[in-house]
Amino acid sequence: MTFNVVFEKEKAGGYCVSVPSLPGCYSQGDTFEETTKNIQEAIELYLEPV
Repeated sequence: MTFNVVFEKEKAGGYCVSVPSLPGCYSQGDTFEETTKNIQEAIELYLEPV
């Protein structure tokens, strides 16, 4: 499955990311790479009960 994600750079540093098609599915990280890994894990956890 493929999902569109929205990354936002935080003023204090790091990134915030959300998945518009999965309400409440979001994550954050200090680097873009860390944030990408975190949102992949968040999507897996979000879909686990399905």
